[in-house]
Amino acid sequence: MLKRNLPPVHPGEILREDYINEHHLTITEVAEGLGVARANLSAIINGRAGISPEMAVKLAVAFGNTPQFWMSLQKNYELWHAERNVNRANIRHFWQEQPTTA
Repeated sequence: MLKRNLPPVHPGEILREDYINEHHLTITEVAEGLGVARANLSAIINGRAGISPEMAVKLAVAFGNTPQFWMSLQKNYELWHAERNVNRANIRHFWQEQPTTA
C-alpha cells in the first residue's frame, strides 16, 4: 500500500517531459518511431490512457531503459488511485487472526 498523499505523476507526463520534450522530439515523430498511432500516444501523454505491457516494451527499446520501468510507473499510478477509490466497507476479511485461548 502506498502511503503518500500526493498522487504519483502519470507515466505519460514523464514520457512527455523527460523523454519527448527533453530530446526535442515531436509526438508524431515518436509515434512513427514506435509504430503506433499518434492519437494513441497522445492519449498516453495527456493522461487519458495508460501504458500497456506492449507499449512498455516499445518505449524501453526506443529510449534505452526497461519495460519494468514503464510498468512500474503505470502500476504505482493506478494503485495510488485504487487505494483511494475502493470501498472497503463490504469486503469480507478471510485471514483474520483467531483469538488465542489460554
